Amino acid sequence: MLEDIKPHIAELRNRLIKIIAALFITFFVCFAFWEPILSWVVKPLNSALAEHGEVIAYKMGEQFFTAVLVSFFAALLISLPVIFYQIWAFVAPGLYANEKRFVVPFVMATTIMFILGALFAYYIVFPYGFSYLVNFGETLVTSMISIGEYLSFFVKLMFGFGVSFELPVVCFFLAKIGLIDDESLKGFFRYAIVLIFIVAAILTPPDVLTQFLMAIPMILLYAVSILIVKAVNPANKEGKS
Repeated sequence: MLEDIKPHIAELRNRLIKIIAALFITFFVCFAFWEPILSWVVKPLNSALAEHGEVIAYKMGEQFFTAVLVSFFAALLISLPVIFYQIWAFVAPGLYANEKRFVVPFVMATTIMFILGALFAYYIVFPYGFSYLVNFGETLVTSMISIGEYLSFFVKLMFGFGVSFELPVVCFFLAKIGLIDDESLKGFFRYAIVLIFIVAAILTPPDVLTQFLMAIPMILLYAVSILIVKAVNPANKEGKS
């Protein structure tokens, strides 16, 4: 049994090496431009703060580690096509020949949907969520926000939205290989809503507005996924009756 697993471990190692190499190269390119990248990252927060607070660094070396983190974040986004391709290449040997031809659509769709999710967070959720959080109690408290803590929070939300927007793509490929159909998704819908709100509560700040701004698009994406799955692998109602 160990001999059967060894080739898979070796293949996984090779794919991980290629992902790490792509991240390593893009990281150093991004690090050369960390200041404009960081300026884009903190723009939603600065807009929310206006004259009611400021972004600060209160730990030794926080500016440097912030530059490293924001460069890695940018490198990860740029490397998404490579990452998704390597994931596909790892699972492809277990697929049929007609399923392997979806490599280009898979890489493109997963990359585009992830970026759409991140941009939705940046341009829709952040302006409202940050404005509410920063300006709450502004007459009593002046906001002094650590750049390190903000960046960690920013990255968590961006990737949370990016991953959540992958739902239609994942459902499409699961339906394509026959693991799910539209009826199974419909039957799971009520439980999906509960899970979506739990995930939104974990990933977003403790305010109802931001949670709804994450949960509502996820519910809509689940509904879109049902339509996609119905077109790809509709349930055989005659066989069930």
